[in-house]
Amino acid sequence: MAEPTLVDHLLAAADQWPDRAAWTFDPGDGPVRRLGFADVARDSAAYAQALRERGVVAGDRVAVMLDNEPDFPLVWLALMRLGAAMVPLNVRYRSTDVGHVLTDSGAVLAVTSPSYAELLEPVAEVVLVDDLSPAGPWVQGPVDAGAAVNVQYTSGTTGQPKGCVLTHRYWTTLGTSMLAEFPHIDSADVMLTAQPFFYLDPQWNVVTALMAGAHLVALDGFHPSTFWAKVREHEVTYFYCLASMPTLLLTMPADPHDHDHRVRAVQCSAIPPALHADLEQRWGVGWHEAFGMTETGADIRVSAQDHDELVGSGCLGHPAAHREVRVDGDGQLWLRGPGMMEGYLGLPSPFDADGWFPTGDLARLDDRGRVYLTGRLKDMIRRSGENIAAQEVEGVLLSHPAVRVAAVIGVPDEIRGEEVKAYVVAPGVEAAELVAWCEQRLASFKVPRLWDFRDALPLTASQRVEKAALRAES
Repeated sequence: MAEPTLVDHLLAAADQWPDRAAWTFDPGDGPVRRLGFADVARDSAAYAQALRERGVVAGDRVAVMLDNEPDFPLVWLALMRLGAAMVPLNVRYRSTDVGHVLTDSGAVLAVTSPSYAELLEPVAEVVLVDDLSPAGPWVQGPVDAGAAVNVQYTSGTTGQPKGCVLTHRYWTTLGTSMLAEFPHIDSADVMLTAQPFFYLDPQWNVVTALMAGAHLVALDGFHPSTFWAKVREHEVTYFYCLASMPTLLLTMPADPHDHDHRVRAVQCSAIPPALHADLEQRWGVGWHEAFGMTETGADIRVSAQDHDELVGSGCLGHPAAHREVRVDGDGQLWLRGPGMMEGYLGLPSPFDADGWFPTGDLARLDDRGRVYLTGRLKDMIRRSGENIAAQEVEGVLLSHPAVRVAAVIGVPDEIRGEEVKAYVVAPGVEAAELVAWCEQRLASFKVPRLWDFRDALPLTASQRVEKAALRAES
């Protein structure tokens, strides 16, 4: 029997639960859009045929730049049905970001809305999603579980973002773990995502809900002041969040209805240990730490059994059933197992000869095999859940004709986790000029918010900027 693909799960869901609510898209200030599982199958087939008529074939890569609307996951499913892969584009990208991703991915076209067409047209063949109308009927062909369905760009340890090649197997492994292990998603669940769909998080929510027959609610974005009201309105039973979200939620005024909800479990990455108990007391539900990477999928999580002991500990929990972990002599965390990316598009494999992936994170294991992070090897900044490669920002700064030396580091920030700080040698230049320079070339979250202009920066013997010295000052 052939290994199931996401297309198989889509068709099975439409057959088993044709009229059950699959997705609800709530834009906050406009009409709510709902689709049943049969609607999702029908509409994704129509988009697949329209894309086929535009020349998209199996093995192609197609960029998608859309807001949180049903068209985004429908186009993704349509590409899967063709045997093609989606290249999601962050809607905050600017010319340099877009140019790199489209060139590196080799995308044959870009599906978008009028809001982003002007940005994309200089570097891609653009198709407006509203113009995707099929002329003929769709006939589903065979799809292989090893076929790529995403080239998902993520900031690596250095340089520009790299494309993680994710297959059906990557996604079905992740989805299976969400059903078979904690949080045990099933057809009675109402899941919620408030992240933009170009991120991995809403995509794995789509996959999990599809495989479980669960109802997925998608918001237009994360709004702390209305988040729990939406949770109550849509009778949500499960959600995932990360980065500054829990901190921002706690800054909202207490509400008499804080405990009036149906949420049975929350998963969150990087729960602030000092706030963990406050989060649970405020909303009366368990918050469970979870760790995963774009490269590796769902890796480590705190289960219901371990939860009470680990509140406020910062522990990531145990590895998922399909995942092995080890910590090497330098303290780096390595992961191994099925359902990881195939590799970075066009680059040498990052896996070692035995299939282990180096995370770039420092960690320790306790006597029960549970994982605790202790630091990072990567020259990375994590701002409000966004991974930012310092070298990428430095490259844009150094492209300014007046900048002689530039170094970018992350500094602690109570709300965002880390903030981007730039040290610059650029005689006669004001910060506002460099901010404008970066804003034209980088996504807004990558633009430094803190600036330190100097006559010189500390250098190592090899004439590299000595970032350790800069970090020691911050």
